[in-house]
Amino acid sequence: MFMPSVFGTNFVDDVFDDFFGSSFVPAPHVTSPAGASMKADITETDKGYMIEMDLPGYSKKDVQAELKDGYMTITAEKNSQNEEKNTEGKVIRRERYQGVCRRSFYVGDAVTEKDIKAKFKDGVLTLEVPKKEKQPEVETKKFIAIEG
Repeated sequence: MFMPSVFGTNFVDDVFDDFFGSSFVPAPHVTSPAGASMKADITETDKGYMIEMDLPGYSKKDVQAELKDGYMTITAEKNSQNEEKNTEGKVIRRERYQGVCRRSFYVGDAVTEKDIKAKFKDGVLTLEVPKKEKQPEVETKKFIAIEG
């Protein structure tokens, strides 16, 4: 159900859970992994913009930044597998997780990948994006040679 939630709780779902039991789900519950795990603070500076993105649980090798057609896309991908065995070597618990989150920001066509500075430390990705305006193209006159 697409309803606003307060403090991570959806009051309408709580009512249905109480009435029908916790196994009843009235509609697919949609959550946004990007919104939940890729929160970003954008600060304007004199030279450009600073983006600080929280990526808890991810390491530097899990994060990729790509610039294409004026859009900077941040992708974080996580794959993990945990397995517990008892003393006889039998598996008693096995858990797997795979997830991908993406966020895109329009930075302009004039910005190149060399202009953007990126740093990842303690689960926070910091990107410095300069302010650049597309340079107006200089109009050149193209004359046609006239014979004769």
